[in-house]
Amino acid sequence: MNYTFQFGDVWAAWPALLWGTWLTIQLSASAMVLGLLVAVLGALGKTMGPKPVRWAVDAYVEVIRNTPFLVQLFLVFFGLPAIGLRMDSNQAALLAMVVNVGAYGTEIVRAGIENIHRGQIEAGLALGLRPLQVFRYIILFPALKIVYPAMCSQFILLMLSSSVVSTISAQELTATANDLQSRTFRSFEIYIVITAIYLVLSMAFYGAFAAIHRAVFAEPGQRR
Repeated sequence: MNYTFQFGDVWAAWPALLWGTWLTIQLSASAMVLGLLVAVLGALGKTMGPKPVRWAVDAYVEVIRNTPFLVQLFLVFFGLPAIGLRMDSNQAALLAMVVNVGAYGTEIVRAGIENIHRGQIEAGLALGLRPLQVFRYIILFPALKIVYPAMCSQFILLMLSSSVVSTISAQELTATANDLQSRTFRSFEIYIVITAIYLVLSMAFYGAFAAIHRAVFAEPGQRR
């Protein structure tokens, strides 16, 4: 094999790669926050809602978990305009990512909620806590603490799957790499660098999630 690596064009495009990396971080972080909100609401509806709500949440979760993310993305970007809901590629990418991670997160948070013993809830009500306070302090917070590692892993997968949104020309790291490759034809070098960037992003998100865990869920003596 006589292949000469030439990274010059890649290094020359580092501002574009940094911008693409920043867009990926923005898109992923926004989807994580909104997806967590959807997951909490979905888990609440599935565990405490009336039967029609539980059925609707079940249908949502099953449809999303048993269909490819790429198809969901195309449905949002190409399908919704047919019924008058138009959005640009970045908005469509964010919506598709939130819907996707919300479904997986719903099942994760539900498992945490169902792990809370009924006696703890009854004790909170007996102490005079309002239902909202019971949900916040006795149900939601301990449940999130239980499922936090699983949610973090799901969020990392979400960040990595954000590369798929380049197929609808959403602006993020992979789209930047594709554009650079079409101009330089240095595919091997470009995607080696992109692979390294995604690896660094994954480690950075893991570090951020670990810091959040220490700040929010760890016992006072463990927050170091």
